[in-house]
Amino acid sequence: MKKEKVKLGQTYVVKVSGKVAPVKLTAVNPHGGYDGVNQETKKTVRVRNAGRLRGLWPKKNLPIVAGKTEGKADDKGVADTVAAVEKGNLAEGITVPEAKKERHSLLNLAAKVLAEAAAPLNCKEMVEKVLATGLWQTSGKTPSATLYSAILREITTKGDAARFRKTERGKFEIVTK
Repeated sequence: MKKEKVKLGQTYVVKVSGKVAPVKLTAVNPHGGYDGVNQETKKTVRVRNAGRLRGLWPKKNLPIVAGKTEGKADDKGVADTVAAVEKGNLAEGITVPEAKKERHSLLNLAAKVLAEAAAPLNCKEMVEKVLATGLWQTSGKTPSATLYSAILREITTKGDAARFRKTERGKFEIVTK
């Protein structure tokens, strides 16, 4: 967090003694940083610089879920909060503005493209068809080389259970079972 955005009297998320906790900033420390009070333990803490602040507490539109330690929020609690949001188990009145978008892997989309294709394809053709669907995007320079490597890795590790079969140099087909 930037030093200019820090306001005294606000409660921020700070990692204290290895755990994420709410800390209310009370004053600027004469040695640098800020003095605050841990809202869970009510102990005075020093935050050495604004970079240690992770954001306002509580985060907007997210429920506060405690971890396994009695009532104390920690990294596990943050993970539980994210899981609650993804599953839709939110406290009453709390909303999430956008649903999580489903992500597709290039390898899975290439398998779908090959299943729809009548003949074996090379990796460049598969990538072009996947990009045309709009389900996958890349800013990489050589996605076809990445796909080629992933297909060969699947064939090597899974053997007969692999989804792909190499028909000739650089071309693959889908294995139908």
